[in-house]
Amino acid sequence: MNITASYIRRELQDYYTPQEAGNLSRLICCEILGQPVVDYYLGKDITLSAKAEQELQSLLRRLRNFEPIQYILGEARFLGRAFQVASGVLIPRPETEELVEIMLKEISSTSRILDIGTGSGCIAVTLAKELPGTQVTAWDVSEEALAIAAANSLALQAPVCFEQRDVLSYTPGVTERYDVIVSNPPYVTEAEKQDMERNVLDWEPSLALFVPDTDPLRFYRRIAVLGLEMLEPDGKLYFEINRTFGEDIVLMMRELGYRFVRLQEDISHNDRFVIAQK
Repeated sequence: MNITASYIRRELQDYYTPQEAGNLSRLICCEILGQPVVDYYLGKDITLSAKAEQELQSLLRRLRNFEPIQYILGEARFLGRAFQVASGVLIPRPETEELVEIMLKEISSTSRILDIGTGSGCIAVTLAKELPGTQVTAWDVSEEALAIAAANSLALQAPVCFEQRDVLSYTPGVTERYDVIVSNPPYVTEAEKQDMERNVLDWEPSLALFVPDTDPLRFYRRIAVLGLEMLEPDGKLYFEINRTFGEDIVLMMRELGYRFVRLQEDISHNDRFVIAQK
């Protein structure tokens, strides 16, 4: 019997669902304490040194404080690659993986791509790796996020040009042109805070999450306007969106003159992506 795994689950049972506690137990045993995955599933126990026991207690304290396991591990997986993460960037989500998978099917391998609000760099780096003929530029307003994204680019050997930009105030130069713009901007309204899990609300950066209730489309509107200036003719714009505002974003894009605007669901059948052509 894996006494250590059972102990971890008991220590977390008042804070997480049984499934979440089980997943965390496996991650701690296998990825932090170094137990082979096969041994874990066979129920073999771990013999912990005094140092490892101290580390385990520290981990459990952090998890009981709802710190995300990805921040504790220092990395998150995104389409098969490990990305460095810390509290200055959002943890990559499966929905964003879906967005990138859509793009990989649709865009040219020689595109000039701009990722606005890059965070950990997961979108930009993945596109640069999967489409090595592309030229990828990534913006973020956060210096900390850009440092993490640049570290991921270096570690994964992906050529991405990172630039610190505030998209709400930036005025593009006349020669700045792209074939594709992609963005997963802040889109959670202040009113939605009450329904959020503590591991998101207490730990992930508010700057990358929230928009005012009075102007939930502020980033989409600004990026769409910039797209009219910066996209080449027939260039494409890809958004990850708040499912509540899908139809509003589609209407806004059409009113701005974008063509072939489509609203696409994610794997959970929520409105999650808006894709349009200049």
